[in-house]
Amino acid sequence: MQKISLDALVREHLEQAAAASTGRSATTVHGGHETVLRQTLLALTAGTALSEHENPGEATLLVLRGRVRLTSGETSWEGRDGDLLTVPQARHGLEAVEDSAVLLTVAKLG
Repeated sequence: MQKISLDALVREHLEQAAAASTGRSATTVHGGHETVLRQTLLALTAGTALSEHENPGEATLLVLRGRVRLTSGETSWEGRDGDLLTVPQARHGLEAVEDSAVLLTVAKLG
């Protein structure tokens, strides 16, 4: 059994993102490349984006703090504190509308 404070991780990684030239910080919370399930905390400063990329499997984004915009082609979805967004099975990108932290959960396909 492992207990992790997501609130503490959010505070830590938002500070790291603010200090980073990229405006972002991330850490694996659970799992990894060798497992099916992987959870990653991503912190992004306002205006920072993850460029469009492929989806490695079924994925969701839980907005822990802030406001983000998930885009796929011409479609976009906004999420705020507590919102759960399903990541489309297509190329997609993510932008922080304000300083934000999200929990990305991915179950890799076969």
